Amino acid sequence: MVECAATTTLVGERNSWHAARIRRFLDQNIHPYRWVDSASPEGAALLEAVPEEERDKLPVVIREDGSALAQPTNVRLARELGIASRPSSERYDLVIVGAGPAGLAAAVYGSSEGLSTALIEREAPGGQAGTSSRIENYLGFHKGISGSDLTREATMQARRFGAEFVQPTEAVSLEAAGDGHRVHLSDHAVLSARSVVIATGVEWRRLRAPGVAELSGLGVHYGAHPRDADDLVDREVVIVGGANSAGQAAVAFSKPARKVTMLIRAGSVENGMSRYLIQKIKARPNIEIMTQAELSRAHGHGALDCISITRGGEPVEQPLRADSLFILIGAQPYTEWLEGTVARDERGFILTGRDLGADSTATAWPLDRHPHPLETSMPGVFAVGDTRHGSIKRVASAVGEGSMAVQLIHQYLAELG
Repeated sequence: MVECAATTTLVGERNSWHAARIRRFLDQNIHPYRWVDSASPEGAALLEAVPEEERDKLPVVIREDGSALAQPTNVRLARELGIASRPSSERYDLVIVGAGPAGLAAAVYGSSEGLSTALIEREAPGGQAGTSSRIENYLGFHKGISGSDLTREATMQARRFGAEFVQPTEAVSLEAAGDGHRVHLSDHAVLSARSVVIATGVEWRRLRAPGVAELSGLGVHYGAHPRDADDLVDREVVIVGGANSAGQAAVAFSKPARKVTMLIRAGSVENGMSRYLIQKIKARPNIEIMTQAELSRAHGHGALDCISITRGGEPVEQPLRADSLFILIGAQPYTEWLEGTVARDERGFILTGRDLGADSTATAWPLDRHPHPLETSMPGVFAVGDTRHGSIKRVASAVGEGSMAVQLIHQYLAELG
């Protein structure tokens, strides 16, 4: 983030859930801004210039012209700052739902190959991969690349080929129509599409331990963003999770933090994490891995203070200090909006291709031909990336599926004549 280019200032309390939400939204949308703690002298001076009725509704977003937005929703913030975008048409050859690596790849290949393409995103392009501090095993980047840089380049590439981004809004339902499909959006818009790609990805699974929900945004966070490191100087950080996302966060946060502790349920980190990350973690003396460990309770009044843990099923007597807690414990597919529409497995992942013969929550395949690979139980609707049953949870495979889906869509459209 280039601070000197910022034209937006966010003034808020450091442990505010609303402030964390807005900061993450601006970061993910690559919108330059300055963060000012409301308790600092500069923060107090900035708030003096804000209308009195807005001053107490922290956080406050101050625009370049001096106007203030108090506790804005993501939708209002996007509209006021020019981040929001609307479709230029009601009908497209291809509508993509979700702008993670799989959705962005489908947008690049679809638009570059002549399909009128609209991409719907409820927050910001990039998905979970977009928040990664560094992806070091993606082909072609021997020094690694940050998730935000990869997202920015892919977004610019898709737009250059003519793909339209529709954000922030989300798909709420999907239906077959006589001439294709209709995608209903949360802002009541309806897009007609000859074909659809579902790339909604996954959401972080919620941790049900007592105290976690109450302290969410007050030191407890789901997922991790490189910008979070700015608040971790000389602090005690705990990360719950043992996959690559957790490992990347541990490495990134170990630089500013005094100590990083990883809580892993398994007896070893080797089964869930790439070797290069394990080597990096072992090389950082201030990262500790606690295996067979689970968080049992989060403690704090107004902000996280410490956590209780169990190891091997037994409670650990001494609480573990935690200034910040990041939860990255696996994910669940973002597919509830498709209930009763396309076939899903028992966990909600979308069934495609050969897997449609398995038990599902929707009707069986309706056509005489076999479904194409990546095609769902609704002909002409394809699922790619982490939201698909049986997918490989890697950025490269998500990108591959997104590009592959476009080739299958060409075949599908050719069949329609």
